[in-house]
Amino acid sequence: MTDLGTLSYFLGLEFAYTEHGIFMHRKKYILDVLKRFNMWGCNPIETPAEVNLKFAKGENEASVDGTLFRQIVGSLRFICHSRREITFNVGLVSRFMSDPRQSHLLAAKRIMRYLKGTLGYGIIFHHQTKEDDNLHLVAYLDSDWCGDLVDRKSTMGQVFLFFGSPISWNSKKQLVVALSTCETKYIASCSAACQALWHSSLINELKVSSDEAVKLIVDNKSAIDLAKNPISHGRSKHIDTKFHFLKDQVSKGIVKLRNCRSKVQLADIMTKSFKAERFKVLRKLQNVVCF
Repeated sequence: MTDLGTLSYFLGLEFAYTEHGIFMHRKKYILDVLKRFNMWGCNPIETPAEVNLKFAKGENEASVDGTLFRQIVGSLRFICHSRREITFNVGLVSRFMSDPRQSHLLAAKRIMRYLKGTLGYGIIFHHQTKEDDNLHLVAYLDSDWCGDLVDRKSTMGQVFLFFGSPISWNSKKQLVVALSTCETKYIASCSAACQALWHSSLINELKVSSDEAVKLIVDNKSAIDLAKNPISHGRSKHIDTKFHFLKDQVSKGIVKLRNCRSKVQLADIMTKSFKAERFKVLRKLQNVVCF
């Protein structure tokens, strides 16, 4: 075993130690990506995508170099490990890697323009105080409804916080077509419950125990009622059996569903694009800051 000293660089991740906590960023890698794809001289922009951005196959548009497009998207996906505010937008352009068109390439370049203007941003893991006696695992989850113009499937997003700091996040298209907003939120909640059990198991293996149930924060009261009330069969018989796993976990007290206003739903940024003002608020709430 070799002691390499204080952690400063690991697999492209850079770490800085501040009075507020540990700051994780990828400034060097982003600079390399911008230079590699000749975007270093581009004009920076405040948001990674236009408001309510949606893509079709674009069969009437001009084709672009597929190899170049896949290289750009691959680099952006690697950056998502430390810049989660671009996760949804990168996932959106990733859906067209088999046959990219001009609009898809322009969207990928816009994400790089956003990164150019936010080079100093990263995730801060705050120091804990003696008053923080209990360890809490909290998950924020959200989904749009039939947002994909190609197959009308919904996109769901999750953000897991431990001690108030983000430890896991994802943005993913659901496997089925939801018939209502309630259903797509319910499916997203079930996926988050599965992920929560895995995180809880990992935390226990690290000898960190907590008696409290994992809190799943969702901004849809109907989905919460459906998970708590087994009488609601009329609205849920068509939902695949595997998604009713959520009901079982709620009844056992392993996870707890909590309602929240859409205004404070952190996972919103994982399912849709916003105007600059709202985007900056959500970015700050997720501990993505500049140092």
